[in-house]
Amino acid sequence: MTPTCVPDATAEANERIRAFMAARVGRPLWPEEQAEYEQLLAIWAKSLQPRPTTS
Repeated sequence: MTPTCVPDATAEANERIRAFMAARVGRPLWPEEQAEYEQLLAIWAKSLQPRPTTS
């Protein structure tokens, strides 16, 4: 279960990374998988950025 303090986009990105890695447990990533993993990490990192507030 995801803590309620984690934004939805961050929780979703984290879940995608976990599922991706769980499907490949016990072996190194292939080059194309490494690229996909890095894309998922970029999505996750972007989800952590504060969103601009409107006044």
